Amino acid sequence: MKTAYTTSLRQGTVPRPVIMPLVRGQLIGLAWVRPLKVGEDALTGIAQLAHIAAAAKADETVLAWETHDVATACRLPVGGPAPCLNMVAATRDGHVLHQFPYDEQLLSRSPDGLVSVAPDWRSAPPPQPGGKLVPPIEAAVRYAFTAVELNHLDPLGATAVLMEEDGYSVWLNQTFAR
Repeated sequence: MKTAYTTSLRQGTVPRPVIMPLVRGQLIGLAWVRPLKVGEDALTGIAQLAHIAAAAKADETVLAWETHDVATACRLPVGGPAPCLNMVAATRDGHVLHQFPYDEQLLSRSPDGLVSVAPDWRSAPPPQPGGKLVPPIEAAVRYAFTAVELNHLDPLGATAVLMEEDGYSVWLNQTFAR
C-alpha cells in the first residue's frame, strides 16, 4: 500500500479510500471510493465501500485512507497524524489501526496547480488494537460484516456491477470474478 501511495503522490494525486475484502486469507478484490461531494455524500460514499466486503462474505477486510483527505471530504476535524496513510485490518471480532505518517517533499508544481510530492515516511506508531476510527471508516468496518441478502445467483458480481454503476472503481480477483 505504501508503494502505491508513494506512486500516486508523485503523480500529483492522493489515493482515494480503498477497501480490500479477504476470505480465508485470499484477496477477493479492491474497491475505491467513487467521486465524492464534500459533506454527507463523502460520509455515505466511504461507508458504502462495505458493500463489496459484505457481498463477498469477507472474514477480514483492510481499508486504507489518508487522514487529511478524508477529514476534508467529510468535514471532520483532523484527528491523529497528518499527513498520514492509515490502514485498518478488521474482522468480526475487532480491528487494528496502522498509521504511517509522512512529511511531504515538493517535487514539482504544474502550471495548472497539480502538486507532485514525495512522502518522507516517519516512524510509525505501534499498531493500535481497537484504535479510534473516523466515522465513515468505522461504518465501513461495521457494515463489511453485515450479512447482505441479495436475490441473485452471483451476489458478489452483481454488487460489483452496481457499485461500478454508482462510480466506484472495482477490481475482483479472477478467482472470484464470474
